[in-house]
Amino acid sequence: MKKKVLFLCTGNSARSQMAEALVNARLGDDWEAVSAGTRPSGYVHPQAVAALAELGIEHEGRSKTPDEFRAVAFDLVVTVCDAAAEECPVWLGQGRRVHLGFPDPARATGSEEEVLARFRAVRDAIAEQVPALLRRQAASSEQTEITD
Repeated sequence: MKKKVLFLCTGNSARSQMAEALVNARLGDDWEAVSAGTRPSGYVHPQAVAALAELGIEHEGRSKTPDEFRAVAFDLVVTVCDAAAEECPVWLGQGRRVHLGFPDPARATGSEEEVLARFRAVRDAIAEQVPALLRRQAASSEQTEITD
């Protein structure tokens, strides 16, 4: 049975969307990912979609609220921005909560290429750190099951 992870951010337009898409594309055999925002922006940032497309990941996500997932039993809830971590008491659903912060690429300024470079850097950090976190979570869950 797949484990479930929720990525929480403030706007649910970039970091949490990229984490959701990366997990579903690369770890989809073991994990099912969704994302939400404590104050959803209402859209997915086009540069986030472009950065994912460079890896061959098509993402047609939408900005969502945590309320959509209150009844879901998550194995893990990951806040990916400091503001969401502070507002995490709004998450009253199930799931162990952890924080794995990334800078907000949507705040990047400069040319289109400079902004996209920021999205790429955050995407790459997510692609490296999130799978490692999920592997640790899966291993600790297995240890708990063995010792129970």
